[in-house]
Amino acid sequence: MSAASSWWRSAVVYQVYLRSFADGNGDGVGDLTGLRARIPYLVDLGVDAIWLNPWYRSPMRDGGYDVADYRQIDPRFGTLADAESFVADAHAAGLRVVVDLVPNHTSSDHDWFAEAVAAGPGAPARERYHFRAGRGVDGAEPPTDWPSVFGGPAWSRLADGEWYLHLFDPSQPDLNWSHPDVIVEFEEILRFWLDRGIDGFRVDVAHGLVKDPHYTDLAGRSPHVDVSAETGHPYWDRDELHDIARRWRAVLDDYDDRMMVAEASVHATRRPLYVRPDEFHQAFDFDLLAADWNAKQFAEVIRHAVAATAAVGSTPTWVLSNHDVMRHATRYGLPNGVDTRSWAVEGPHELLDAARGARRARAAALIELALPGSAYLYQGDELGLPEVWDLPVEVLDDPVWVRSGGKEKGRDGCRVPIPWTPDRPSFGFSTGTAWLPQPDAFGEHSVARQLADATSTLALYRRALATRRLLLDDDEQLEVMDGPADVLRFRRSRGFTCIANMGDDPVVLPPGDVVLGSVEIGDDRRLPPDEAVWLR
Repeated sequence: MSAASSWWRSAVVYQVYLRSFADGNGDGVGDLTGLRARIPYLVDLGVDAIWLNPWYRSPMRDGGYDVADYRQIDPRFGTLADAESFVADAHAAGLRVVVDLVPNHTSSDHDWFAEAVAAGPGAPARERYHFRAGRGVDGAEPPTDWPSVFGGPAWSRLADGEWYLHLFDPSQPDLNWSHPDVIVEFEEILRFWLDRGIDGFRVDVAHGLVKDPHYTDLAGRSPHVDVSAETGHPYWDRDELHDIARRWRAVLDDYDDRMMVAEASVHATRRPLYVRPDEFHQAFDFDLLAADWNAKQFAEVIRHAVAATAAVGSTPTWVLSNHDVMRHATRYGLPNGVDTRSWAVEGPHELLDAARGARRARAAALIELALPGSAYLYQGDELGLPEVWDLPVEVLDDPVWVRSGGKEKGRDGCRVPIPWTPDRPSFGFSTGTAWLPQPDAFGEHSVARQLADATSTLALYRRALATRRLLLDDDEQLEVMDGPADVLRFRRSRGFTCIANMGDDPVVLPPGDVVLGSVEIGDDRRLPPDEAVWLR
């Protein structure tokens, strides 16, 4: 199949955080049985593919991103046979399946790491990871000044005196991607799942695999690579990692029409390097997610993403929420510039305008789904789910809470199980108690309630996805049009235009038939603030 006709170029991909989607056995944790039963819902919604967060065997110290065995399904979710049946069911329903690949680190419960710890300092088994002697008196200081993404240092010390690297939690030791065992192992893991019909991979921390072999200190440089286009960072976005991507691409090219999308949190000027024709098919563009509710910012992000991906033969990927960030229905209800990572703890909580956030989330859906390229929807986006930012600290599961010293609640608020019915105990998610508590308001957001309401957010998403299939070409043509400073306006082929009012005052729509709106448009053709419309 030619690159121009590949399914991923314009697909709408629905992200399933498996333990919070649907519970099929009543233990309060989502699983493959529950997911298989909900495939008709996803078909009716109108998506093209399902992306699953890690389903591998794991101690779940970081929601499955601490993988103990890449070839087995975690028993909480089911069995390998269940996974194969799910893939078959999805394909029969016309849905593709994308799964997470976690190559930056393993679980500390992985056989390789257990072997390395048991083998002792200097052993060959330790070369698959990053073990180093410490600095200072008796090696009591970490080998470098690198911080963990989750807080604290990125090094932990074993009883034998050596330190090991973990850019995330201590239960997630980083792999050494200069070691041949690691390279061969992951190529075999790719083939293991491709042979079982997996259509693609979302590659976790794709920008972090290769570390500076000299373990150079940051020495004042930012630990966040996405804030600048600097090169030579000691552990983010190193040029050597592109050779790894090329090897993986060669594996995928042995199969029909498979894909991989990089989670590469890098500066916009560096992102196109990841999607060159012999590397990743796509790379997540988080710039729209990170943008303020501001027409000028949205326009700049859109223009750059479309031009940059077209220059290397790829397509943009649009994301508004995922399992790592505050849900956008809440994020858009906060003033621009608020640090959403600390706001849940520090407040002031009266800054939140939940109704405004809900309106903007509906408008943002029409923006995202009108853009060229592919759109990634996080489960619950289509229900307008808000962040559960006030979870009690005793139920928090994310290691960020502990590693940040209680300054950030972490990501549990966007991972609360989604509601299917308005009924307790768990709003149809399970026959038992959900693994994270759901607020009473989730009943009003439930699938059952929204299916009965033609004005609901779910109804809006279903109409938008059906209309997208009819009116939007697979090409990447887009013109961001001039207009009032607070109005985002862009035109696609076939005379299709999206207009979003991101200001404080109503605006009068130009001529054209209203195809769909986030709000009902009256005879005066005025578009209220925080609303969007599709015209033709």
